[in-house]
Amino acid sequence: MQCPACSRALTEVKLQSLTVNACSGGCGGLWFDHFGLLKVEYSDAKEGETLLNIQTDPDVKIDSKRKRSCPKCNMIMMHHFFSVKKQVTVDECPKCAGFWLDAGELATIRSEFHSETERQVATDKYFNQTFGAQQKALLEKDKAEFERFRKIRNVLGVISPSNYIRKF
Repeated sequence: MQCPACSRALTEVKLQSLTVNACSGGCGGLWFDHFGLLKVEYSDAKEGETLLNIQTDPDVKIDSKRKRSCPKCNMIMMHHFFSVKKQVTVDECPKCAGFWLDAGELATIRSEFHSETERQVATDKYFNQTFGAQQKALLEKDKAEFERFRKIRNVLGVISPSNYIRKF
């Protein structure tokens, strides 16, 4: 596979539970196949420490604004924040769901959260800050619509002849 940032050949790095492709001696980026990043994203994942010291070539310059193609399936990757803390932007393939991290990004990701619970608390807080007022307004609107529907149903139930016809 070719590095999507500097076009050098990627090298396989075998860890205990996964294989990662690194641009060793180039830009220092890392390619994680589908769900691979999840195994090393927290600081307590000891096997991920090996990936923090990938050798780089200081003469290699990369354009972080350039769109990158997936090294596995050649699709243009999506560029987005990795978490609600918005400290790292990653490249993710929409087809194979692999992740490309530039040099140093794994260390930042590992410092963001220490556990999935901590991540979930931060995500819930962010969601509530961002969408809480809208969510509350929609809920109130839904309650008002339901109450209106209930009243109409009751009125129609009273005037419906089927309520007065004896059922056999």
